[in-house]
Amino acid sequence: MRIMAIDYGDARTGVAVSDASSTLVGDTWVISSRREDDVARSIVEEATTRGVSRIVVGLPKNMDGSVGPRAEKSEHFAGIMRSLAGQASLSSDSDGIEIVMWDERLTTMSAHRILTEAGKFGKKRKNTVDAVAASLILENYLAYLNRGSAN
Repeated sequence: MRIMAIDYGDARTGVAVSDASSTLVGDTWVISSRREDDVARSIVEEATTRGVSRIVVGLPKNMDGSVGPRAEKSEHFAGIMRSLAGQASLSSDSDGIEIVMWDERLTTMSAHRILTEAGKFGKKRKNTVDAVAASLILENYLAYLNRGSAN
């Protein structure tokens, strides 16, 4: 099963896709757009093309676990994708794409730290930080799944 992770942002959205065995992060990229409908459509189309069965959307909760404005935007965005993924499943033989939320507190800060340690600054960082954040969301989610199957 392929899994896709999303780090949704106002101007850029990071995307990461696992390998077919859901073990490793494969491709990562950034979608640069402020139009949430266009971003959601692009993600669902790419997920369908790549045979993704689950999309994990980062939920940037506050440090106290509460849901703030950024998390509400992510939940709204996930709702748009659910609607599009439901429409996509009606037109194909697949069971559709499951959309799940995943607590991603501190993921973007960790992505910035990783890029600093790699010597990436300025425009290079701006163009990659969201993809790195999406890969961290995916890595954490895959680790969670692997822990569950080990028990």
